Amino acid sequence: MEQLLRETLKKYWGYDDFRPMQREIIESVMNGRDTLALMPTGGGKSITYQLPTLAGEGLCIVVTPLIALMKDQVDRLRRLGISAVAVHSGLSVRQMDIALDNCVYGDVRFLYLAPERLASETFRLRVGRMNVTMIAVDEAHCISQWGYDFRPAYLRIAEIRRLVPQATVLALTASATQRVADDIMDKLGFAEPHIMRSSFRRKNLSYSVRHVEDKEAQLMRIVENVEGCGIVYVRLREAAERVAAFLTEQGVSASYYHGGLPHTERTLRQDEWVSGKVRVMVATNAFGMGIDKADVRFVVHYSMCDSLESYYQEAGRAGRDGKRSYAVLLVAPDDEMRLVRHFEAEFPSIEEVRNIYDSLCAYLQVAIGDGACASFIFNIHEYCARERLYVGRVMNALKLLQQNGYLTFVEESDHPARLMFMVSRDDLYKVRLYGQTEDDIMRTILRLYNGLFTEFRAIDEMEIASLSRHSYTEVHEFLKRMWRLHIVRYIPSNHSPMIFFDEERLPKRDVYIAPETYSVRKELMRERFDRMLHYAASDDECRSRIIEEYFGCEESEECHICDNCLARRRASQQPKDDLVASIVAELGRGRRPVKELVSRVGGSEEAVLSAVRQLLAEGCIVVTGEDGELALRE
Repeated sequence: MEQLLRETLKKYWGYDDFRPMQREIIESVMNGRDTLALMPTGGGKSITYQLPTLAGEGLCIVVTPLIALMKDQVDRLRRLGISAVAVHSGLSVRQMDIALDNCVYGDVRFLYLAPERLASETFRLRVGRMNVTMIAVDEAHCISQWGYDFRPAYLRIAEIRRLVPQATVLALTASATQRVADDIMDKLGFAEPHIMRSSFRRKNLSYSVRHVEDKEAQLMRIVENVEGCGIVYVRLREAAERVAAFLTEQGVSASYYHGGLPHTERTLRQDEWVSGKVRVMVATNAFGMGIDKADVRFVVHYSMCDSLESYYQEAGRAGRDGKRSYAVLLVAPDDEMRLVRHFEAEFPSIEEVRNIYDSLCAYLQVAIGDGACASFIFNIHEYCARERLYVGRVMNALKLLQQNGYLTFVEESDHPARLMFMVSRDDLYKVRLYGQTEDDIMRTILRLYNGLFTEFRAIDEMEIASLSRHSYTEVHEFLKRMWRLHIVRYIPSNHSPMIFFDEERLPKRDVYIAPETYSVRKELMRERFDRMLHYAASDDECRSRIIEEYFGCEESEECHICDNCLARRRASQQPKDDLVASIVAELGRGRRPVKELVSRVGGSEEAVLSAVRQLLAEGCIVVTGEDGELALRE
């Protein structure tokens, strides 16, 4: 098996050897064992499901919430000559049908799937006929209601397992405490608990905390002293714009990114940073997921995160190429007080959750008894401004409503264009379309899509343009004109948050929030918050070790490159410098065996040997003769 794995690794990826834990995880799933793999950000997770699939038979279903990551992975696999498809809400119904049919009848090896697609009848009718040998669950912490990023759609993976019982499950995450790990294995129906932990230590990433009065001045010192590109994370949109403006005024090539920007603008800014046209991106946590940029030299947190999970994820975007990089947290004297207020402001009472549910339904114009399985584009910032509510409080209310089965909130989602005719088929033929172009487009639409006269259907404007032999702009303008004439209802493609109602709207008094979900969620949120404060306040513990122990690593080691490790090293450096001088002076009198040198110099044997190793590494002394005596280099 090992020879097969190495040959496959070399053939498709050009590597001679595996990264830590990759081979062990691959062998585990190839032996048919359900596996939860805890691997650090940038640890090479994709190879652990791609390689065993290619080395064996059948199809691998990859469940991931990141559409950008799906597209990137599919493109990479296709460049390697491997058949892969992605199914997500950004595709038309026809495109989804074609992709899923290819998984049943074609030679597709990888099907990337957004978790929301698991519930679709289109997928469920086909998955039983696919030769599925593995289900890879990326960002697996999203399945746990105790995780920091719970997504109810992930719970449907267990239902899919029953349709393909022969498939092995590989769950992957870079951030899961023991409680979350146990919940992941339970929710995915593991035959037996099986966790494989790769070290969370990033040997090239130096963690630091700077307690400062002037964050702007400290940020400039970092930007000026660390070469290469970086990310500066802030909590608020206004802060992203303000800090980016400050850097630009100081002559630094900087831009900002947050969820309030139009999708096209966000894509443009992201591409400029990835391509190197912009050096520093100042962003909220909306930025970074699924972005593959290996040469990020620094990540600065201008604002403190509310959990070590999110801090580790975001800081881990630095140094994925293995070169020395820096993760710096800036802490002002009043930051802890602000974070306490933030925590208190974000967690609503059960009565407030009911009130938010009621006002949200009214905002979306969902009547009591209606709304089951309905979906709505939802701008949370507009809603909060209108209702005068704090965004963080509403977000936590939505998560509690999700946990209790009322609705699902998806923060970012691609949505295809939708179309429905407002006139009958007979009346449509009486409408004068004014020319050959319009006639070609209309005939193509009617040929491609059924049911347009009775309901909204997803359409693909690019496909219509291609088959009608006209441009995308001509199709788009034609549909807009038909909309103005009240012939069709047309919703252009968009990228926006969505709310899905899992059941009909209930009267406010009937909304039940289970006390255990409420109290445990509040308790866990407080614990994460306290651990983040401990990390920021520590001035003597290795920061990498704090993170490793938080994620359950029992054999953590000091990193020797974080600010606390370096401070300890500097504090002990003076006595060592005296010892080095004594060794050099003694060897200046002649060669000495190691044991004799220890006795002549004095001090502990461990300290002398440490100093000797330093001098050897620096090339100041050499080992000579058959007896291995030490001597000064001539």
